[in-house]
Amino acid sequence: MKTDKKDFFKRVHQVAKLIPEGRVTSYGAIAKYLGAAKSARIVGYAMNASHGDISIPAHRVVNRIGMLSGKHHFDGTNLMQQLLESEGVMVKDNQVQNFKEIFWNPSQEL
Repeated sequence: MKTDKKDFFKRVHQVAKLIPEGRVTSYGAIAKYLGAAKSARIVGYAMNASHGDISIPAHRVVNRIGMLSGKHHFDGTNLMQQLLESEGVMVKDNQVQNFKEIFWNPSQEL
């Protein structure tokens, strides 16, 4: 892995660790906060690479409309949803129900 990619993943993981329990953010919001607005997909790759590190709450990162687009990267059929629901996040049909209310925008919150 190239050093700059590794560094970007590390920065993504640092931001993800700051997402409060019971809140969610999007891949794009993290990318924009890091000054790489068009790199939402790379943020997704970084979240996928974080599995196995329980200090990184990858389940709190969803797509721009609140869909659990990364759920297939979690062990078990509904683990991402179960983790979110255990924090009080309402999910129905793979979508965060109160997305706008619980959206955590790092560009505004940090």
